[in-house]
Amino acid sequence: MKFYSTKNKKKAYSFREAVIKGLPEDNGLFMPERFPQLSESFFEEIKELSIAEIAYRVILPYVSEDIPEADLKLICDKAFNFEVPLVNVKKDFYSMELYHGPTMAFKDFGARFMAGCLGYFSKDSDKEVNILAATSGDTGGAVAAGFYKTPGVSVTILYPKGKVSELQERQLTTLGENISAVEIDGTFDDCQKLVKKAFLDEELNARVNLSSANSINVARLLPQSVYYFYAWSRLASEDRKIAFAVPSGNFGNITGGLFAKMMGLKVENFIAATNLNKIVPDYLKQGQFMPKPSIQTVSNAMDVGNPSNFDRLMSIFNKNWQLARQVVKGYYYTDEETLEAIGHVYRKYGYILDPHGAVGYKALTTYMDGRPSVTGVLLETAHPIKFADHVEESIGKKLEEPEGIKDLYSRNIDKIPMKNSYDKFKEYLIEKATVEG
Repeated sequence: MKFYSTKNKKKAYSFREAVIKGLPEDNGLFMPERFPQLSESFFEEIKELSIAEIAYRVILPYVSEDIPEADLKLICDKAFNFEVPLVNVKKDFYSMELYHGPTMAFKDFGARFMAGCLGYFSKDSDKEVNILAATSGDTGGAVAAGFYKTPGVSVTILYPKGKVSELQERQLTTLGENISAVEIDGTFDDCQKLVKKAFLDEELNARVNLSSANSINVARLLPQSVYYFYAWSRLASEDRKIAFAVPSGNFGNITGGLFAKMMGLKVENFIAATNLNKIVPDYLKQGQFMPKPSIQTVSNAMDVGNPSNFDRLMSIFNKNWQLARQVVKGYYYTDEETLEAIGHVYRKYGYILDPHGAVGYKALTTYMDGRPSVTGVLLETAHPIKFADHVEESIGKKLEEPEGIKDLYSRNIDKIPMKNSYDKFKEYLIEKATVEG
């Protein structure tokens, strides 16, 4: 399997090259040359497979030329080694809890898988890989935990000052070792621009071996297709259709779902649920993609004004707006509606949502109205404890702290405050690589 840039289909890259480079030289995004079609026997056997076994079978066709089967199996076993409960919230409505990993966010799957891939690739290399990641909240902690102490890999995480929760900040600033956190005086979009500019800087790349751990990296994206197969394997029936509601910011998660559909998974619709950063819902309604400065909300991981993975969506749908809106339905909600939903769901069903899940809940509930043959699956992407202040105020009670939380608050925060300046960021990366080299 080869990969190409969304801006140039003529040049082919191996999976290894795509993972290590992160971004093509032309600032496009890597896409597979084709979507492998899974066999009927796979869909017959899937109900008996664990999520790690599903991951191995789904990802293998993309990476088999670069990672031996036995090594891929070990990587999948390690990345998908925690439970994924499907909680029946109400009639025909399930919450797929993707937050039972080490940093309590869905991004643990992708970060751990990518760390496994880079760990495998770096075994035969004496050149350190420098990972860059911009985070609006959960990516940073997942990447930090996933790559912690990975040999041959140094990590730099950029996050916007004052725009992540305290718990999220602690998850990405308290590990040390090969993990560095840079606090940018700006927005997530500013952080993302700095990372992208670094990848396009020829002088910098000649001196520093850069790679990305955002969902722009294909090794982050492929694992995010796996849990759609898992949910389908546990809930599918002949007389019901399945729709997935995906709280969306950079649109990597929903792109993973579209990969699954392109591989043969029977999905009725994907529901793109956003906060007031509604660039994609507006596109689906009007046919025009108009990035805007991001707006800060209580669902901060979705505060993205220019979603990186939009180019991948366009590639999948061949830039066909009408086709895209047949498959993906867009909804958006305000902070007030989000917090009201958290309280409503707790009072009526006894289930606790985080703010991102609450946006997805409202979108899926609206979508399912008048569709009695649909089973809805909400992707609950983060543990409510990560947004304790908003959740506790909405439900009127204190949340129980999961194991490991208290330990985070006993550690020292180690961060590098920085202005939103590419020159300063470039200077930092070169100095860091020189010291570590």
